[in-house]
Amino acid sequence: MSPVQTQEAARMRAKAALRKGLRISLSYALMLVILGFAIFPFLWTLAISITDKQASGISIYDFPKSLFPPAVTLGNFFEVITKLNLGKYFLNSVIITALTVVGTLVVSALAAYPLARLQFPGRGLIFGAIVATLVLPTEIAFIVNVLTLRDLGLLGTYAGVVLPIIATAFGIFLMRQAYLAIPGTLMEAARIDGASELQILWRVMIPLSVPSLTALGIFTLVGTWNAFFWPSVALLTNDDLLPMSVAILKLKGQFNYDVFNVAAGAMIMMIPVLVVFFLAQRFFMRGLEGAVKG
Repeated sequence: MSPVQTQEAARMRAKAALRKGLRISLSYALMLVILGFAIFPFLWTLAISITDKQASGISIYDFPKSLFPPAVTLGNFFEVITKLNLGKYFLNSVIITALTVVGTLVVSALAAYPLARLQFPGRGLIFGAIVATLVLPTEIAFIVNVLTLRDLGLLGTYAGVVLPIIATAFGIFLMRQAYLAIPGTLMEAARIDGASELQILWRVMIPLSVPSLTALGIFTLVGTWNAFFWPSVALLTNDDLLPMSVAILKLKGQFNYDVFNVAAGAMIMMIPVLVVFFLAQRFFMRGLEGAVKG
């Protein structure tokens, strides 16, 4: 290769490297912008929640100065916890969320197995009807559910909140896709060894579907933890069992709409969910990947 050709090849490589660097830089810049939009509400709420409202010249609307509190305190959190008795409502949220997550995982795992691996007439039609319910708003079932719970005597109880929401089309769809991704040879080997369908589900399908179960559990946890409308309706006759998502609304009246206490309550609501997500995000991403591939 002549010196001219060598120089030309070097210039082409330099241009290619420059274009690649620009593409990477633009990609990172775009991701940073999206990240900023995503975390800005959280950061602003955090800043308000730790701002000392007793300090002079404090205003949450003085942006961007309100993002950097001149005086920091945890007093807003203690005030919310003590005056609202937030511990009771926090325990209610934990109980309702735990029961809902466990119930949803059990129902979804059991319902998805025959739809994925057993042959019976109308299987496709049943699955299609279940998936079709995804386009319906959940609120349309509230009246029927309330009347049913009233007749069963379950209004104002934990069971009344949990039972109507543990069978979800999304959960059944996600677990069915996870089961379809498991090689059928494993099931045949288990049947040859004399395993029943229930044993195959428990010993083969569920252990191999842990990522999808984890993803479904996180989805259910976040949705249940933040749910407001249904718990407020199902527990209308029993305020003592209200979850924290409903109880936080009392901050507006009890503290004369103290935005600092409302922000502190919102942070208390968000932190447990964020901790759970960060601890289980590896399984969450694997579960979603399996559902898409399936």
